[in-house]
Amino acid sequence: MAIYDHEAIYKAYPEVKSIQDDVGAFKDDGVTQVTLVQSAIDSARTTLDTEAAAIAYQSTRQPLYPSLGDFADAMYWNSKGDSSKLEAYYTACEKVKTDNPKPS
Repeated sequence: MAIYDHEAIYKAYPEVKSIQDDVGAFKDDGVTQVTLVQSAIDSARTTLDTEAAAIAYQSTRQPLYPSLGDFADAMYWNSKGDSSKLEAYYTACEKVKTDNPKPS
């Protein structure tokens, strides 16, 4: 049984609207079959993997940031003249960014 890399096929062949494993890839009408070339699918997979890796840091960082409630509290106290909580909030955010850098 052939299992196709659906995501890569859709990336490589925008005209493909459906894929049936063991049968093939088809255009909108469900009848016209699209000829698939493995090197094009492999190239699309590489592109998809590169795109995913480029933004993976975002999902790693998100749960590590201090809460927006902490930010609101820090802003309140900052408006009262105490900037220590806001500075601590910024420091915590900077640590998350430093510990989980964007890929270059």
